[in-house]
Amino acid sequence: MLHVLSITAPTFGLMLVGFAAARLRLFDETVADGLAAYVYTLAIPCLLMRTILHSQMPDAQPWGYWISYFAGVAVAWALAMLAARKAFGRSRREAVIFGFSAGQANTAMVGVPLILEAVGPDAATPLALLLAIHLPSMTVVVTLLLEGSGEQGMAHARRRILKMLTTHPILIGIYIGLALRALGLDTSGPLDHLVDPIAASAAPCALIGMGLALARHGIGGEWRAAALISTLKLAIHPAVVFVLVTFVFTMPPAWAAVCVLFASCPCGVNAYLIAAREGVGASAASAAVSLSTVLAALTVSFWLILVTP
Repeated sequence: MLHVLSITAPTFGLMLVGFAAARLRLFDETVADGLAAYVYTLAIPCLLMRTILHSQMPDAQPWGYWISYFAGVAVAWALAMLAARKAFGRSRREAVIFGFSAGQANTAMVGVPLILEAVGPDAATPLALLLAIHLPSMTVVVTLLLEGSGEQGMAHARRRILKMLTTHPILIGIYIGLALRALGLDTSGPLDHLVDPIAASAAPCALIGMGLALARHGIGGEWRAAALISTLKLAIHPAVVFVLVTFVFTMPPAWAAVCVLFASCPCGVNAYLIAAREGVGASAASAAVSLSTVLAALTVSFWLILVTP
């Protein structure tokens, strides 16, 4: 239990610092926006690039590992969409936002720092492999579903997907890390000295930035939808993954732990960003991000106890 507290207390404590700073009005919204931009465009890409460079890629594709994670995504996403339509009476497009919120994990702001701290150096390889396909695949699916329910068609969806795949800062960080590995370049020395301090700032800046975001968005009148989405994200998603990595597929303990902890992360802020851009479901997505992040302080501790020594 002390081991779990040593991981969760700093993680969620830094979020609390950001939340308190916002409530005390130590910073205005421009500071929060600037910090979020720094985390997404520079700090997290550098952290992911360094993580990929320092990881040992497996000889064979870890299909059981990927299937375990994305099976959990599929279950949470499908249940959220069904509940949105049948229980909440929402439109097809808003149901897509419900599903994306329940399936998309907050890896950049919460997952990466938490998992690296909890699992240690052995987390680098499985974390890099999941990060490399998580954001692209999730964004492609939500874009196709939204466009399929809209009026602009698949050609517009393809253009948006191509733009995301070629311009997203986090993906660019992954691409650079993979390219440097493939070229076999020696990245020690000056490059490490440049990248390491930026990468080291990613975790505290991301967590404080998450606290600032929580203070801004809150839960509002969508607490029922937020409670449903949070339950699916924090309980159902990691539960499905835990069953698969424990009883169905065989993988190293560190890989299983990364897979479950990745799934146990709260709803990703991308759900709110996409909902706001599409003009549908933004209040539900924002409430789900806020509530799931608060509840994750408890639920993540439970999953940490199950998957870490």
